[in-house]
Amino acid sequence: MTQTRRRLSREERYRQLVETAWQLIGEEGTEALTLGRLAERSGVTKPVVYDHFETRLGLLAALYKDYDARQNALMDQALRTCAPTLAEVSRVIASSYVRCVMRQGREIPGIIAALAGSPQLEEIKREYESAFIEKCRCVLSPYAPGHKISTASLWGMLGAANGLSYAAAQGEISTAQAEDELRTLIVAMVERGRKPASGKDRGEKGG
Repeated sequence: MTQTRRRLSREERYRQLVETAWQLIGEEGTEALTLGRLAERSGVTKPVVYDHFETRLGLLAALYKDYDARQNALMDQALRTCAPTLAEVSRVIASSYVRCVMRQGREIPGIIAALAGSPQLEEIKREYESAFIEKCRCVLSPYAPGHKISTASLWGMLGAANGLSYAAAQGEISTAQAEDELRTLIVAMVERGRKPASGKDRGEKGG
């Protein structure tokens, strides 16, 4: 008796298409990703893929959204269980960011480059980056002098996170080196403006 294959729900089909798109980029690069090629690899007709993403730009935006969601989920889970100290929170942010990039490998630089080529997609990317920065501000500010961290410093941290993560993805540095350097930069950013302890504060005796 032939077993009837269960029809995927719309959400299940969407997840299948997104995962297949990541696989396709990982094997053949971002330039190989078209809606027609994705339909072929997924074993569905083109109208099915067009129904979910409409255009190639829509597909790229969906992939970036998926990447951002994974990154946030990884960081949120780690933040819920880590010790409430600057050292631990900084470690979580650094390791979550770097490991999410490493998990996607060479696919992420291609996606980001493609996003930058479209004003609409660049706006989406900037929106997610701004949300990440505000999350970092929220969890790091309690450890900063006056509980304040400048926006410029947070954007600088994000730039460093991107640079270090991609260097690790390209094998120029190790994952551990990228995480450690980013953690050090985050701690230095948060503690900037903190006054050095006086001799009295350090327990030193004068005279």
